[in-house]
Formats: sequence, structure tokens, C-alpha cells
Amino acid sequence: MSQSVTGARGGGRQRGSGAAAGGPRERPSRGAGQSPASGSNWLFKEEPTHYGYDQLVADGGTQWSGVKNPLAQKHLRSVKRGDRIFYYHTGDEKAVVAVAAASSDAYPDPKDPSGKAHVVDVAPVRKLPRPVPLRAIKADPAFASFPLTRMPRLSVMPVSDAEWARIEKMAR
Repeated sequence: MSQSVTGARGGGRQRGSGAAAGGPRERPSRGAGQSPASGSNWLFKEEPTHYGYDQLVADGGTQWSGVKNPLAQKHLRSVKRGDRIFYYHTGDEKAVVAVAAASSDAYPDPKDPSGKAHVVDVAPVRKLPRPVPLRAIKADPAFASFPLTRMPRLSVMPVSDAEWARIEKMAR
């Protein structure tokens, strides 16, 4: 039986749900100009005291649930198995700390009687060599249109291939 963890935003993550089963699929290579709306790269935000990346690793995966914002839900519904996910710690840390992967396509939240909310299974991939703080991202003009800098309260957002590569470089 999985245990629901409820956070400050009224949502929760399902722990021990076996989300990592099957693992992420290989991503086909794409051109650098690929649109962020293609659904291949994402950033998911979570308070580390609620469900940090280390807990995701310990659990081996989770059901990402509890997303209430309509735009964040729209993004979450677009997630496909194998998509790459930056794991961002909110709160005092405010940094991209790791890479995860979608181990399922988004699907209707079984706990939502309206059928409108969706969830996705997420598996850990690796911690970044060093966290990339929000202040460094905001200081870089290349991120002027990045949703993290424009809509800081959005919990699920697309990441372009160029933004992904730049954050990976900043983490080295």
C-alpha cells in the first residue's frame, strides 16, 4: 500500500508506489531548436523538507501528484514516459539539484473524483554535480524567457533543449 504525503500546497506525492518499474525510455535525439512545448524536458518543483530528491532516490520513484495550478496541470498532462525532468528544490534552497525521468505517461489521478487532475510516475536519474541556484539562473540573460524566472510559483514547467544544456553546464 502506498502512503500519501501531503504538502503545503495541498498536494502530495505517493511514496513506494513502484513508479520506477519499467524505467524511462531512451530519448530520440532532437535538434537544438526544438520547441519546449514538445514535452521532452521539464522542471518539477518541490520543497525539500516535504519530498526532496534524496527521498525520491530512497523510494526508487514516486507518483507526482498534488499539482493544483491549471497551467502546471496542463504541463503535467503533456509529460510522456522517458521525458527528462529537472528536480528543483524550493524554499530556502531554491536550486535545480538533480535529474529525474518520467517512468509513465501522465494519467488521471485515481484520487481525483472529478477526473480533471493528472499525475505522472517519476524515477530518479542522478544528482547534479553541484546545485544550480535560482539567483544564477536569473542572472543569466539566456534565461530571460524561462518560465522559472517569469512565473516563479509555477510547479511544473517546460524546459527548452538550450535551457537544459545551459543548466547542465552551470552544474559542472
